[in-house]
Parts: sequence; structure tokens; C-alpha cells
Amino acid sequence: MTSPSLVHDFGIAVRQLRESRGWSQEMLAAHSDLHRTYVGEVERGLVTPSLVTLHKLACALDIRAADLLLRTDQIASLRNTQHLRLTAIAC
Repeated sequence: MTSPSLVHDFGIAVRQLRESRGWSQEMLAAHSDLHRTYVGEVERGLVTPSLVTLHKLACALDIRAADLLLRTDQIASLRNTQHLRLTAIAC
């Protein structure tokens, strides 16, 4: 079973990399041979991308698939750290 937060964090990573290149979703879709609406669903964490999709997106973004997953993990770690800080403030 896939963690919803993993899928969401992956989408954030893809969106950040796309935006850092100044690309629209249409441009990323064209470079990755994916449909624009599917790219949007990936970025919003609405779909669980396959390994093939991971590879297509990584190649289009000129990043290794492993580095895209590492970025996803870094986003998750940052969110967890922020959650702990907010929890500490609330106590």
C-alpha cells in the first residue's frame, strides 16, 4: 500500500522542479510524453505514478530518478520537522 503523503510529497517535488525550470505543466507533459492533465494529477498527489512515469518525469527534468525520490524524502522530512515544531508550540 502506498502512503498518501509519499504520493503528495512526490507531486510537490515534481512541481518544484518544473517551476524551477520555468515550465508549464504542458511543457513538462510534452518533455515527458505524458498527458498534461496526468501531470497535474501527479503534482496534486491524486495519482500514484508508476516506475515508468517516475523515469519519464526524471528524464524530462534532467534529474536521476533516485534524486527525484531523494527530493521527495527531503520534503517529507521537512514537513515532519515543521509538524513537530508546531506540536511543541501547541503544548
